[in-house]
Amino acid sequence: MTTAATRGDRSVSPVFLGIAAVTAVAGWAVWTGFADATGFAVFLFVTGAWIVSLCLHEYAHARTALHSGDLSVGAKGYLTLNPLKYTHALLSIVLPVIFVIMGGIGLPGGAVYIERGRIHGRWRHSLISAAGPLTNVAFAVVCTAPFWLDALDGVPRAFRYALAFLAMLQVTAAILNSLPVPGLDGYGVIEPWLSYKVRRQVEPIAPFGLIAVFALLWIPEVNIVFFDAVHALLRGLGVEEYQRYCGDDLYRFWRGLFGERDPGCAVG
Repeated sequence: MTTAATRGDRSVSPVFLGIAAVTAVAGWAVWTGFADATGFAVFLFVTGAWIVSLCLHEYAHARTALHSGDLSVGAKGYLTLNPLKYTHALLSIVLPVIFVIMGGIGLPGGAVYIERGRIHGRWRHSLISAAGPLTNVAFAVVCTAPFWLDALDGVPRAFRYALAFLAMLQVTAAILNSLPVPGLDGYGVIEPWLSYKVRRQVEPIAPFGLIAVFALLWIPEVNIVFFDAVHALLRGLGVEEYQRYCGDDLYRFWRGLFGERDPGCAVG
């Protein structure tokens, strides 16, 4: 019989604390320009912060499920923020990081296993699914706060660019994961309200939803429309496209080794 989560089940994992510490140190290095390694520091800072946001995304699902009736999430380690405890660590952490490195896209991962049979009420099921994307929204608001609050005085350009790029990742993750595509959280929000027949028909294709979204983004026309919407939203939050672009340019520090970095994004 599954009991309520114990204190140990809810203790923050040393793995997560280590990731958070690396992110903080890298953020300090970006801010101070430590050792002239700005590009590499931006890479560590953005990647670390992105992994932290992924952990919090999954934690939000698990915590909401716990309060909705699924007490098993504690024993599974989902409340410790340890990314190694996820059902699909590869999908939840590794692939999203690879997507960021390859194309600067904040694709969501797939994640914690919720025992839905323990939860009663369609609204609770919808809220569990919505909790993850809402975490990305909150992250985007925090990352863009210096921009829309006009509080950038004294903030080094490299740190501004890194925040702008990180904000773009959060916005893309929030939008993509909110799509009503099987396998994504957006579909999870509406699934409880669909008929049993429709849910059974959709179930076999759910594992391929994320792959389908990724494939669609490779279509130039779809990619342009999507990123136009992302940039419009970021502009509304005070983040200009050149700031996001320069953040992306700094993030790919290895391009500087081959002289491919845009001189317009120089921060020295």
